Amino acid sequence: MPGDECSERLLFGGAISSAFPMRFQDLSSIREVPDHQEVFADSSRDESLFFELLDLKNDVSDSESAIWFLQDLANEQDAKGSLVIEQSGSLQPADLMFKDLPAVITTVVGRMAVSKGRQGREAQNVVRVYLANLRLKAVGTDVLIIAYEPILINALSETSLTVGAGLAVPAAQSELLPVSEVFKFAIVSFKVNDWNLFGVVDHTP
Repeated sequence: MPGDECSERLLFGGAISSAFPMRFQDLSSIREVPDHQEVFADSSRDESLFFELLDLKNDVSDSESAIWFLQDLANEQDAKGSLVIEQSGSLQPADLMFKDLPAVITTVVGRMAVSKGRQGREAQNVVRVYLANLRLKAVGTDVLIIAYEPILINALSETSLTVGAGLAVPAAQSELLPVSEVFKFAIVSFKVNDWNLFGVVDHTP
């Protein structure tokens, strides 16, 4: 969409990069973000984008990993009972590999009811959640890329004060890139610039 082009952003001190719209601002300048996460948000639309590095879950199968992480996320956010899986898929890119071992990427899209911060269930918003799991097995790491898109804002939610209550306005109506496309761009543009981030030494020229 015009005016909402994706730009390369440096993550984790430049060791990783990914491209997404500049309207997603780095939240580390506003609040504390854990070292294993990078969090960006367009607060005017309550849309957000997370990058997270986790130890590889060896007991979770590749084909089920994205769904497993989404269910785990729903449980963490007390939204497990409201989780609906809309679709899932997988791909294996040739250009994201270390020591000839390519990444395996699975994706899932779900819908759940979540509340902001410490607000209770009576203030839950309905959101669409896009989750990709990039399995970097050569370095024992599960990378999560998670995007949140509001569907329905609860009038009791603190979000309603900035975004407004009711059905969320589709991004396309505001000439903005839909979260589904932001999510895809973030995945296909994902690059590891320095494998030393994972505690390994890359001797490739």
